[in-house]
Amino acid sequence: MCAALALTACNREKQAVEGVAKSASNAEHAAQAKATLLDQQRDALKAIPLPTKSMYVDVHDASAWANPFITVEADALDLRIILADANTSTIGRDPMLRPAAARRQEMQIRPSDLAEAVVAIPASAWRYGRVVAVAESPEADPKNRPAIRRSMEKVIQQLNDLGIVVEEWPGR
Repeated sequence: MCAALALTACNREKQAVEGVAKSASNAEHAAQAKATLLDQQRDALKAIPLPTKSMYVDVHDASAWANPFITVEADALDLRIILADANTSTIGRDPMLRPAAARRQEMQIRPSDLAEAVVAIPASAWRYGRVVAVAESPEADPKNRPAIRRSMEKVIQQLNDLGIVVEEWPGR
């Protein structure tokens, strides 16, 4: 009876150790997959040149910002991009005929989809180089400010991990 009890206890201990080892192995594989994905995303963004600060240092109005612009809310992000004019001809460059607003695209994304969304932005939307403006939502409820600030910090960290320079704008 005593030997059977000891054998059962040893079996359970062995199963517990194997379970922990398997969990550790799975976590290691997940970390490697995440690192590989991040490396792939960084490589995709390398086609965009490093930023040229002299091109945007005098831009003080969000509507004049020509690169991607992210507005951070507590649980969502608003991404705005302005595509380059597809018509390279100098004929009809009048803003009435080819308005910039027609090339402006805005979308709301989840914070978890930020890296994928940024990588998908066409190179023509990065006029200043690899720099993104980030601001807190001006319409946000003041009681959500701590949550928005935490989201803002996560967004900045994600963009920095991708090798993107962040130009933080005041939200209010």
